Amino acid sequence: MNNFYSYNPVKVIFGKGMIARMPGELGGFERILLLLGQGSARRNGAYDQAMTALAGKTVVEFAGIEPNPEYDTCLRAVQTAREHEVDFILAVGGGSVADAAKFVALAAHFSGEDPWRLITREAPPPKDILPLGCILTLPASGSEVNNSFILSRRATRSKQGFFLPALYPRFSILDPATTLGLSRAQTALGLIDTFVHVLEQYATHDTASPLQARQAEAILATLVEIAEPLLDRPDDYDLRATAMWCAAQAQNGTINRGQPMDWATHAIGHELTVLYDLPHAQTLALVLGGVHRHCLAGKRQRLAQFGRRVWGLAGDDAAVAAAAIDATEAFFHRLGVATRFSQLDMEAGKVAEEVTALVADKGFQPLGERQDIDLAAVAAILRAQA
Repeated sequence: MNNFYSYNPVKVIFGKGMIARMPGELGGFERILLLLGQGSARRNGAYDQAMTALAGKTVVEFAGIEPNPEYDTCLRAVQTAREHEVDFILAVGGGSVADAAKFVALAAHFSGEDPWRLITREAPPPKDILPLGCILTLPASGSEVNNSFILSRRATRSKQGFFLPALYPRFSILDPATTLGLSRAQTALGLIDTFVHVLEQYATHDTASPLQARQAEAILATLVEIAEPLLDRPDDYDLRATAMWCAAQAQNGTINRGQPMDWATHAIGHELTVLYDLPHAQTLALVLGGVHRHCLAGKRQRLAQFGRRVWGLAGDDAAVAAAAIDATEAFFHRLGVATRFSQLDMEAGKVAEEVTALVADKGFQPLGERQDIDLAAVAAILRAQA
């Protein structure tokens, strides 16, 4: 097991009706910037519950955060935070709204000309970073329990991530009842997002970390167990609750301690989002199998373990590892999500050309836990997903 540190100060408040507990978490904060997405929080009741809990506070609303939060939109939110001198950011929505809240918290007191330089680490973060909290309404990314965010900047065709300890939410309220109105597609994509998050941290090379492996496998097996029943019974509160808790456990920094992480699927997927505006989890479903097949030799032991413990497969390591990749893609298909470009009427060869040209222009760095996925490998991975 590799050396590691572990730190996660997020207070999770979980369950039906728990938004009403928020006043006790706000302490002396009085001027709240309420960040919202594109309308779902009003439809699922989270907005009304939040406003009731915020009674007596000065609340400034900013709505319209996109599913892949756009830098220019977030800049307008930063300006709103500055104009109204808010002292707390509250995100009500999914992971994209939480990501936007973290950026606003980071940039609100930045005195430089372009806050994008914070994300690229060309400028140091300001000393004064606003505190934030989250009311989650779409479980997927795990942003509600970690200190990282990702923004898109369409003007430069960039998608950039950032993390900082000061960006952990003070609290995150996870009420599964707010997710009961999610569409079948939103639910399926959220489940896949969580599933791939776990695999990116688990399906690497073994570092004698059996507890972390079992924890990851527990999340994966649970998702397999509940995913199709949840799509069949979307109003089942307990299934919604389990999905929400799996998403949080996948990204709270527990399962990756002491072992390498991959994230190549995410890196390639981000470029697909930039170029084609695909949903994040859809890009993961398109790329994951290609990455695992390309890197099969280095990932064989973990993928075989995954195949045996999660999919119940039998055979030698090579056969089980390959079958586990197929089983995962079949699972995504059963959830109604494409794993091949042709299923979306996209030409894989053209995608490979456009993605590699884009990342080459931005100063490509090799991907994967061994940094052995070069530009030629990225192209091969994408072409293989035709």
